[in-house]
Amino acid sequence: MQIVEDFPFEVEETPHVAIPMPDGVNLSARIWRPVGAGPVPAILEYLPYRKRDGTAVRDALTHPYLAGHGYACVRVDMRGCGDSEGLFDDEYSEQELADGVSVIHWLAAQGWCSGSVGMMGISWGGFNGLQIAALAPEPLKAVVSICSTTDRYADDIHYKGGLMLGENPGWAATVLGWFALPPDPEIVGEGWREMWLERLENTPFLAAKWVEHQLRDDYWKHGSVCEDYGAIKAAVLSVGGWHDGYRNTMAHLVENLDAPVKGLVGPWNHKYPHFAVPGPRIDFLGEMLRWWDRWLKGVDNGAEDWPEMRVWVMDSVAPRVSYEERPGRWVAIRDWHGERSPETWHLNGAMLAGGPGDVARKVVPSLACGQGTGEYFPFGFGPGELPDDQRRDDALSCCFDSAETPGARDIIGAPEVTLRLCSDKARAQVAVRLCDLRPDGTSALIAHGFLNLRQRQGRSAMQDLPVGEVVEARVVLDQCAYHLPAGHRLRLAVSSSYWPFVWPEAEQAVLEIVGGHMSLPLRPVAQGDEWVFDPPKAAPPLARERLEKARESKRLILDAGSNTLSLEITGDDGKLRDLPTGLDHATRVEERFVIREGDPLSAEASFRWDRSLGRGAWGARVISGVTMRADKAGFIVEADMEVREGDATVFDRKWRAQVPRA
Repeated sequence: MQIVEDFPFEVEETPHVAIPMPDGVNLSARIWRPVGAGPVPAILEYLPYRKRDGTAVRDALTHPYLAGHGYACVRVDMRGCGDSEGLFDDEYSEQELADGVSVIHWLAAQGWCSGSVGMMGISWGGFNGLQIAALAPEPLKAVVSICSTTDRYADDIHYKGGLMLGENPGWAATVLGWFALPPDPEIVGEGWREMWLERLENTPFLAAKWVEHQLRDDYWKHGSVCEDYGAIKAAVLSVGGWHDGYRNTMAHLVENLDAPVKGLVGPWNHKYPHFAVPGPRIDFLGEMLRWWDRWLKGVDNGAEDWPEMRVWVMDSVAPRVSYEERPGRWVAIRDWHGERSPETWHLNGAMLAGGPGDVARKVVPSLACGQGTGEYFPFGFGPGELPDDQRRDDALSCCFDSAETPGARDIIGAPEVTLRLCSDKARAQVAVRLCDLRPDGTSALIAHGFLNLRQRQGRSAMQDLPVGEVVEARVVLDQCAYHLPAGHRLRLAVSSSYWPFVWPEAEQAVLEIVGGHMSLPLRPVAQGDEWVFDPPKAAPPLARERLEKARESKRLILDAGSNTLSLEITGDDGKLRDLPTGLDHATRVEERFVIREGDPLSAEASFRWDRSLGRGAWGARVISGVTMRADKAGFIVEADMEVREGDATVFDRKWRAQVPRA
């Protein structure tokens, strides 16, 4: 990455600006402004992740760079988080979005602002950028949304295909510990401790709430911009990565928005594209500047004429759990609808073939299937986060294989699989994987999809399966861009569970597939459609000192005596000091997923975080965790949190809830 220190404008930083909300609560902002530029557009990043320490590393690379090119960059801590006053209640709440609108109007009214505002952000910031755009505050003219979603139920970290994700309680554990750290006394002054203790006393038990809403009800519809795409008026640049959990948003927005919209998808994980892995990285800050120049400053630079989608088409390579670089090529798709066409593959015996045939295949349950899926959210610093060779999971699935493909093809879009099947249980689920069977014998995951078969008619209600009767189920796999060379074969693998990615049913079902087909989105392997990006650039990185080294491990343990499978993940960031603020911080997480073959009620997921923050004699430590297991009637969710100031415990609480299965 090229580090840039000379910009068109000198940058002036203010570490704390209080932005008043209508109810008197002040939100804390960190602002970078170009000196001598006059009134300029403001770019807002609005997050709960602690601007003082939590996002300081990536902020240093990004915001001064944009400010040096003539923008006021504003990083705001959400209510009840970091250095902001008030209380946090839930993700994407009415209060959060109303505060965001108020911040935008406040920015537009400042003398140093031209009146035009943009929003940028990844993950949480990408979500609320779209959600606030749907509220259409007049000053908000453009959004850059990275690694986000349009549907909070169907395509977030909680549920997928109507099935609860194993990361649902894991995300609750992350939020529980992350938001319990105190504000910085250097920023908020003597009232920091009172603010902190009030937050702790009002800690929401989100682990239970997210399990309580097992259907796509009003709770999830709130904040899901797919409810009314037409509400978004701002120009949207939607960005993501094929190795991220959010692969579908870019296509959904390009297909549905009336406002100006462009999609960009690289091989990346859950990170900004100028420092994400796997590479290649790009000059993403330059891409954002062109977007802001066009929609916030009115510069006629042709950004509106970019292709509808620019995607990294991944080459077929032997699967590995991590890559520094993922081979492939950039492809410019100017007409997302017109440049692709579906190819139909039928299930025929044990084959994927061009024509239909007789099928009578059993999907025999195995709770060990799913260990090769990788992490839902690869961040680039975990041990082996990406999907592994799929052969072990294939052996535990019902597989349909094609003959060798006579010519190369580019699979670009979301494959769709329609199955005609019957079940010996009223409740069942299905996981479908599309794999590349390579000449070297490996099986590489291209895309996967999931369906709670009781939601085959829609996500808002459960309908039991008629036992022994044939039903039709449509499974939409995740978006992908994959180059399949000539001589490779395709595999469609079907299983009735996929732990720990999704939570198993209370009873194991045997499915029988009697027919079906796959619609495969193809685009001609064209020449001359490549796109070229400049190499990545950034502002100077944050000055840091490592005080203790980091450690990571990932173990898959089979206890042959008890027939129990345990996945244990440890991530220890060690201890670091941010030199500009003098803040020391350390983070350690332990995750454990356990299941016993033949007993879906043995499934248990547990997550434990240990976070500390301090400066000199002042310091705090948060030890928190969430555990989830289930019985036949419902889910049992437990959480605990101990918070220390120095050596003294200032908060200690346990939560427990039993939530019926929907």
